[in-house]
Amino acid sequence: MREFSLPALYEVPADGNLTDLIRRNAAQHPDTPVIGRKDAAGRWTDVTAADFLAEVRSVARGLIASGVQPGDRVALMSRTRYEWTLLDFAIWSAGGVTVPVYETSSPSQVEWILGDSGAVAVVVESAEHDRSVESVRDRLPQLKHVWRLDNGAVEALRTAGTDISEAVVDERSGTANADSPATIVYTSGTTGRPKGCMLTHRSFFAECGNVVERLGPLFSTGENSVLLFLPLAHVFGRLVEVAAVMAPIRLGHVPDIKHLTDDLQGFRPTLILGVPRVFEKVYNSARATAQAGGKGKVFDKAAATAIEYSKALDTAAGPSLKLRLAHRVFDRLVYSKLRAVLGGRATHAISGGAPLGERLGHFYRGIGFTVLEGYGLTESCAATAFNPADRPRIGTVGQPLPGSTIRIADDGEVLLYGEHLFTGYWNNEQATAEAMADGWFHTGDVGTLDEEGYLTITGRKKEIIVTAAGKNVAPAVIEDRIRADALIAECMVVGDGRPFVAALITLDEEFLPRWAEQHGKTGRSAADLAADPDLLAAVQHAVDEGNAAVSRAESVRKFRILTGQFTEESGHVTPSMKLRRNVVAKDFAAEIEALYTS
Repeated sequence: MREFSLPALYEVPADGNLTDLIRRNAAQHPDTPVIGRKDAAGRWTDVTAADFLAEVRSVARGLIASGVQPGDRVALMSRTRYEWTLLDFAIWSAGGVTVPVYETSSPSQVEWILGDSGAVAVVVESAEHDRSVESVRDRLPQLKHVWRLDNGAVEALRTAGTDISEAVVDERSGTANADSPATIVYTSGTTGRPKGCMLTHRSFFAECGNVVERLGPLFSTGENSVLLFLPLAHVFGRLVEVAAVMAPIRLGHVPDIKHLTDDLQGFRPTLILGVPRVFEKVYNSARATAQAGGKGKVFDKAAATAIEYSKALDTAAGPSLKLRLAHRVFDRLVYSKLRAVLGGRATHAISGGAPLGERLGHFYRGIGFTVLEGYGLTESCAATAFNPADRPRIGTVGQPLPGSTIRIADDGEVLLYGEHLFTGYWNNEQATAEAMADGWFHTGDVGTLDEEGYLTITGRKKEIIVTAAGKNVAPAVIEDRIRADALIAECMVVGDGRPFVAALITLDEEFLPRWAEQHGKTGRSAADLAADPDLLAAVQHAVDEGNAAVSRAESVRKFRILTGQFTEESGHVTPSMKLRRNVVAKDFAAEIEALYTS
């Protein structure tokens, strides 16, 4: 058993709550832009700390006037936008508890979350969301209000609260203390019903306070900014929302990634929050563009130089003179253009959700844009480990959050301890007791700690595959490596009780047409291409790259290309894009069987 801890860098205020942050910002930085809003014309306009506090309080008055009481749960179902953050702090200012709902949730999921949490009100974004709520409203007796953002919800709340005095808002804002619930975040749930994780104001203070202190240079008021495009229904998005307000630094919101390049260049953040798939796509798109323009060899040489340069930074001697000169040349030719795609000012990103991989980690650091990988769960209020900006160790998810401890159990499971952890599952004492055995949170993930406390995640306990020969295989390692290829959308390794490891693979819908054009196969359908020898060879190359990361006994011997996609709508992935392995295995049982019989 090994464990590692770091001392806390931030002291949680015992009697405070998260609304203290916006009052402090308005008092200390009244004219500092804390939020950037994109208007209808696509221009970014600033909201100062003083203006944001005033807007939050006006919406909070409306919630109070509508009957929201201290401790009441109020749900938010919307894409990532300014109003999400506005309402989050308004709910807290009214003494309420925010319950996020993924904007892609089905009516049955909406019914479960609103019903289980006992939400008295919900703010939705669109008519579609409104219809989802209305279709199950007769089974939600505690739900009293439904407001819709694109139908004037914010203005309606402001109008409703005109008779509520400032003194009432002040009183309500002070009802919660550090140990009061701030939010109930429902896990996306790869199996069974989602569980509601109760996160307190203390959880967010301990989490965000220590993140901001440990990554201090990335959170400098008046200098730094962050663009948020991940769902705020996910705790990772909430970490960045609260950390940006805590610093404070300028925060921008983007509802989707359809026009992400334009948004990055318009907002020009210094810090980007993302998941590996975003960074994989940026790399793959840049490489494909270079190939299409006849500059593929130049790009590949530049990429190899960036990786070599980054690896050399970790050595005592550092990059050689020859390497530094080559790096300088490629910085003018390639790297500067890639940084421009990311807005031109971004020096760092925080990535979570899945492993980025050493190759891309070194590539990005080598071009002057360091991706700091981290690891966490809803139950740990997002990051429970992350790489420090001054000492990142690429290939790991970093050291423990300051003030917390990570322990590796005898069976390899990652255990957590710290005041950032959740206080339990809402209405589910049995699940809480199981998860918090012996006072430690049992993550279900398997990992290792090195001598300096850097954590590496190797898989999930429940996802370990045991082949017929008795070999234990952690599928995440090879799946992530295969998925790094531009052609691959998803990969699921199979082989439990089978003679060898195999994989189901789906193709990237955006990249496949580009590949077809490059290989003279324009116009052919995905189903037709799935049997094409050239495509099969390209996929085999991706599989070979994955196999290079594991032993022969763990390597994928056969694969099958599926013509569809694993989507949330099909039920094969969660809202946070985690595979529902049991559902995939059931729906594609015939395809799996064929891997071993044909």
